[in-house]
Amino acid sequence: MMPSLKKILQAIKICPLAACGFLLLTSSCHNKKKSPSPDSIAAINLKRGAVVLCIPPGKQFGTVSFESACTGKVKQDFDLAIALLHSFEYDEAEKIFAKVIDEEPGCAMAYWGVAMCNYHPLWAPPTEAELEKGAKATAIAQSLGPATKKITNYIEAIALFYKDWKITDHRTRAIRFEEAMEKNHAEFPDDKEAAVFYALSLDASADPADKTFANQKKAGAILTALYPGEPDHPGIVHYIIHSYDYPELAELALPAARKYASIAPASAHAQHMPSHIFTRLGLWDECIHSNLVATAAAKCYAENAGMKGHWDEELHGLDYLVYAYLQKGATDSAKQEYEYLKTIKAVFPTNFKVAYAFAAIPARYFLENRYWAAAASLETNLAGLQWQKFPWQEAIIHFARSLGDVHMGQTAAAKLELEKLHIIHDTLLNQKDLYKAKQVEIQMKTAEAWIVFKEGRNADAERIMTIAADMEDQTEKSPVTPGEVIPARELLGDMLGQLNKATGALAAYEADLKTHPNRFNGLYGAATAAEKCNDIKKATAFYQQLLAIAPNSKRAELISAKAFFKKH
Repeated sequence: MMPSLKKILQAIKICPLAACGFLLLTSSCHNKKKSPSPDSIAAINLKRGAVVLCIPPGKQFGTVSFESACTGKVKQDFDLAIALLHSFEYDEAEKIFAKVIDEEPGCAMAYWGVAMCNYHPLWAPPTEAELEKGAKATAIAQSLGPATKKITNYIEAIALFYKDWKITDHRTRAIRFEEAMEKNHAEFPDDKEAAVFYALSLDASADPADKTFANQKKAGAILTALYPGEPDHPGIVHYIIHSYDYPELAELALPAARKYASIAPASAHAQHMPSHIFTRLGLWDECIHSNLVATAAAKCYAENAGMKGHWDEELHGLDYLVYAYLQKGATDSAKQEYEYLKTIKAVFPTNFKVAYAFAAIPARYFLENRYWAAAASLETNLAGLQWQKFPWQEAIIHFARSLGDVHMGQTAAAKLELEKLHIIHDTLLNQKDLYKAKQVEIQMKTAEAWIVFKEGRNADAERIMTIAADMEDQTEKSPVTPGEVIPARELLGDMLGQLNKATGALAAYEADLKTHPNRFNGLYGAATAAEKCNDIKKATAFYQQLLAIAPNSKRAELISAKAFFKKH
């Protein structure tokens, strides 16, 4: 119990020096950091254990220096956790933040780090369990008493994301976080980490319908300005790639894409992420290399982490790998990966990108190769997934079936698949997931157009397919996917070609190749349409492009390309 003021004053008269020492001691006790109770820490249910690595120790995740206001003894661990966080190695980052908490339970920013690990801004929204964990960690961070203004800003920003998470939608909370990080960056412009996390928040809160890319360009400008002084910072190059992961901007991210993997060689995500830009630019060889390394790293991670199955990052990389193989006309390689996919029975965690890969890989393989019968009978029981949890991904299966059915002349079956797409569309609308609902609507329009076309209503078919292509042009693909299952405008070109409207078909293919460069079917379609238009110059250019990207392909289209050059 603290002595009374009267006794303290008496002590000063009797022994001033002793009293001063006593006051300093009591003052020190008051200024000592608070520590949360062991029970409150245990309630977070932190991930723990050694960081899983697949390469020898060293600078495996890049170089970061963060002013955490924690003691010096935990700084190295804290910086490692931030580096892991910047490469989206969320489980491993949380392990290190847990280690910091064990060593210094009063370090408020360690709890902030745990909360950030459970937000994962550019992935799917957190699950209920992740939201609960993040909210608990944030509450402890806020309870630890006075901190510097900068640290308080960080904690209050993430607190705004978790505030009222049960009744407030994800996007609203993401915008709150972005606005708070903007204030933090403005208040501390020399804090490089504040700038990096603000840029990340801009990408996370960007409106998917904004074709001006205002947030992304702002984030890219911030990060590009930082890069010369921080060439080995994983977050800077990583978020540059995300900021410019759009057809109109992708060229700006190519230097970062070619750098990131070497900065964080121990991160499977760092090996994969550059392929987003390689895909945007049609650089298939680089995309294939990137994802061969990434999937190997993901397999290694699963094995070393003791998973009884595969890691979700492997499935994500596999989706991009198959897509790239298909664009090179490497059907055998794509088939090999598809057959491998069918052997996978357990993936951890089972999430949105896992479901996407299981639906998209076979759909692409069948549709790109025009294996219509196989597309029509595409299975839904892949890996035992509960598709009701992933309606958008399930729609891909029904979309592929509808196109397969219609090209097999089975219009009644195609209409049944179209009805299922309508049900999924309504489900997504009820879930207020407007972006995914629109993606399914584009598939609905496409399926309807081809059904109408097979019924002989050519004008209606062309009109509906044009609507679908226009709708797709107004939206952006999800970051989870290398591209639409089949671009709508490319399908419009296919339809116009079958209607003997070569000029319109050529225009459709050319427009699509601007946003989907070096697609095998797009190049072949453009070449044949140009040939029918007697535009030998364009036909030559497109056939040359096709042979350049697919020199070893066994697809029949290459026979036509070579025959063209013999003729001309």
